[in-house]
Amino acid sequence: MRIVVTGASGYVGCHAVAALRAAGHEPVLLVRNPKRAVKVLSTLGITDPIETYEADIRNARAVREGLAHAEAVLHTAAEVGVTGHGGDLAGTNVTGLRNVLGQAVELGLDPVVHVSTTAVFVPPRDPVITLDSPLASPRTAYGRTKVEGERYARALQDEGHPVTIVYPSAVIGPHQPTLDSMVEGLRGGLTQGWPITSGGVALIDVRDLATVLTRCAEPGRGPRRFLLGGHFLRWAELADVCDEVTGGRCRRFPAPAPLLRAAGSMLDGLKKIRRIDYPLTRDAADIIVSMVPVDDTATLEALDVRLRPVQESVADTLRWLAEAGHLAPRRVGRLARPAQSEEDIAL
Repeated sequence: MRIVVTGASGYVGCHAVAALRAAGHEPVLLVRNPKRAVKVLSTLGITDPIETYEADIRNARAVREGLAHAEAVLHTAAEVGVTGHGGDLAGTNVTGLRNVLGQAVELGLDPVVHVSTTAVFVPPRDPVITLDSPLASPRTAYGRTKVEGERYARALQDEGHPVTIVYPSAVIGPHQPTLDSMVEGLRGGLTQGWPITSGGVALIDVRDLATVLTRCAEPGRGPRRFLLGGHFLRWAELADVCDEVTGGRCRRFPAPAPLLRAAGSMLDGLKKIRRIDYPLTRDAADIIVSMVPVDDTATLEALDVRLRPVQESVADTLRWLAEAGHLAPRRVGRLARPAQSEEDIAL
């Protein structure tokens, strides 16, 4: 199946392209910067040419020209911005989403797969997030734009269009083109310590997410929704997993929810004046202290997906961070690649 992939030079998008190709599909890239897409995909071993259309998803005409060349679409493009690096949140997460999903259904593409986020349910009303959970009224700019885009996608579903919505939690794994969100959070946890507070984090490996997205590429199924929460860990448990895979001991510090929110607000102000290399923001703090488990049992059963252990995902993420130069090798302990001996170098 020929599938347009938006955001193919991003984290989820590049892994999705690899998974789609492995499953026998023909991805068609819709990206703002084709040269960047080539560079990013090469890190995953994809070096042969892929049909590509240059388009900013905020440009409706350019989007339509790209969509006209495929049978289905996988919309992964989004601005995250939880840790302070967001660009045009409304332009990408609302206008861009409308351009992609709305025109895809007009052109008769099937399926139209949209990568949403469990953040549309945060702060949650109940102790477990399910598909019946109400959409939240988030305080964060990121959360508000994602909820607005979510309402549009659901309106298309209500009209009977073949829109599939996938709700991943915090995504980790190797090969993130630009550090952001939870991968950046893992780096911050190892270098500056883990705040031990209320809430927790639901982690999904980017490769498992790519598998789920690939299995959604099935026409004729109508509107569908899939939660993908992965593994839920309290913050102390995540610190323990980091210790387990590195063989070291992460720093931990108590951080009551009000204090963490205040610290996030203070850092937001300081980051406007100087660069501070720590991923805490007020937006991130709100999610950190209020996240709850996500029930994705039905998704895993329906799509026949088995998630890899969280220890494997965390280990692969930390190992890659060190190999890519984002973390000092000493920070990842036994995960660091051993230095080559003179004999190995000679060979």
